Amino acid sequence: MGLRILIFFALFATTIFSKSSLSLTPDGFSLLEMRTVLNDTKNVLSNWNYSDESPCGWTGISCHPNDQRVQSINLPYMQLGGIIAPSIGKLTRLQRLALHENSLHGVIPNEIGNCSELRAIYLRANYLQGGIPSDIGNLSMLTILDLSSNSLRGAIPSSLGRLRHLHHLNLSTNFFSGEIPDVGVLSTFGNKSFIGNLDLCGQQVVKPCRTSMGFPVVLPHAESDEAAVPTKRSSHYVRAAVIGAISTLGFVLIVLFIFLWVWLLSKKERAAKKYTEVKKQVYKEPSAKLITFHGDLPYPSCELIEKIESLDEEDVVGAGGFGTVYRMVMNDCGTFAVKRIDRSREGSDQVFERELEILGSIKHINLVNLRGYCRLPTARLLIYDYLVMGSLDNFLHERVDDRLLNWNARLKIALGSARGVAYLHHDCSPKIVHRDIKSSNILLDENLEPRVSDFGLAKLLVDEEAHVTTVVAGTFGYLAPEYLQSGRATEKSDVYSFGVLLLELVTGKRPTDPSFVNRGLNVVGWMNTLLKENRLEDILDKRCTDADVETVEAILEIAARCTDANPDDRPSMQQVLQYLEQEVMSPCPSDFYDESHSDYS
Repeated sequence: MGLRILIFFALFATTIFSKSSLSLTPDGFSLLEMRTVLNDTKNVLSNWNYSDESPCGWTGISCHPNDQRVQSINLPYMQLGGIIAPSIGKLTRLQRLALHENSLHGVIPNEIGNCSELRAIYLRANYLQGGIPSDIGNLSMLTILDLSSNSLRGAIPSSLGRLRHLHHLNLSTNFFSGEIPDVGVLSTFGNKSFIGNLDLCGQQVVKPCRTSMGFPVVLPHAESDEAAVPTKRSSHYVRAAVIGAISTLGFVLIVLFIFLWVWLLSKKERAAKKYTEVKKQVYKEPSAKLITFHGDLPYPSCELIEKIESLDEEDVVGAGGFGTVYRMVMNDCGTFAVKRIDRSREGSDQVFERELEILGSIKHINLVNLRGYCRLPTARLLIYDYLVMGSLDNFLHERVDDRLLNWNARLKIALGSARGVAYLHHDCSPKIVHRDIKSSNILLDENLEPRVSDFGLAKLLVDEEAHVTTVVAGTFGYLAPEYLQSGRATEKSDVYSFGVLLLELVTGKRPTDPSFVNRGLNVVGWMNTLLKENRLEDILDKRCTDADVETVEAILEIAARCTDANPDDRPSMQQVLQYLEQEVMSPCPSDFYDESHSDYS
């Protein structure tokens, strides 16, 4: 009897286990295998569960709508460690792999070559080692391959030359060596795709390869050991052979020199017709022109143009000082923000597009990514990342739901915004003065991480020719006094605007709030008045029930420094970032801080 009961429970457990095992799709199990070798420090993969029927709702995962197969893995900037598991090769319908800006190590698995539908691979800024799997050359649909800023070594496989659709290749800042194969599509990429690999040579990097003896590889060499053995020939014959060899060599070098000269001239002419500061794709029609920066829009140009031209009033999500903003949804549900520039603000297309090259090259985790630019007969449009939570202004002042910004969330937004502006001021070359820092230009992602938007547009659209504009661009309430008087925007006028933004976060009030504007004060004067009266509780937003007095006082002190009437007495944005990190975010502030520090992606 006991044996029968034991067998019954065994069968029952097996049945239950088999049902639960069958509930998840094979792609789901493959992803869970990948998760087991990842170090998820931020716990972003906590909703990857065996009990789910499909992985399509998991963080970073999207699926094909018809068969629920995994279409993309999008997990950049997630602080993921560990390795990329070979089980990725089981995701045979995967089209996009984006694991850039993490801490992955190990090798790129050969099994990635089984993902035959892959169109984009983003693995930059990790710690990957080993070489490039030659099987990647079998991914015939691949258009983007970014392996930059890793520790990859060895030769670049010639199989990459078979990727006929590849239009963006970035292997820079690794340890590749040897000659770059001059075959297929590899011959179409220039130095920017390989920069930072000191041991690479070839026509793409304009660096001739040399033999171990130091001679160019084009020199004739012995075809067998026999040629290296001296023979008993007459000195006359040897002299004639040497002269003949030197003459032949000289002729070959002259021909090669002429060929190289002609090739460089033709390359220079081609480069003059293109932008060379960023890697981009240009699509032209008689009525439209499309430019995408860094290959950041992995969609056919015709699809992008079609989507842009179909935008209408139903797609409007906002309107700013520079034009209307639309929400654009692609066929694969990828979503972008499109800003239509008012025709009254347009100037020279050549100047405008040259400035956009610079803006399109700027990448930082706390800046909104400029993806591309489209010129239509009726408008010019900028394509940005779409952030689902909208602007800080909307979240702070307009939302009526229960999800409010607590004090810790506001501190995180202040710190992230400071990092973005500090990067514009101190790490961009040339440096960029924002000119219009305000809460509606701080956008939030689903984790309430801030991204500064519209940087560079104020100068570009107000006066495209002048280095220092004399026309005030900005929003009333955020503008520094000296900027209003002289029209000269500087980094210190940005610092003032950022100080007003800090006050907005603390008080929950707009700079133009009637409670102090009706009294003839601005937000800075209102704050100073209440501080003199020691009315700290009247300054703090009543919704911030979790705020502590010491931190509030520290933020107000930083805001007071930023909004000092004398621009020379205001701190730089790098110092503001230092104050926020040391006095607010760090429980034990360090006595030492590196002034050159910058947290950028």
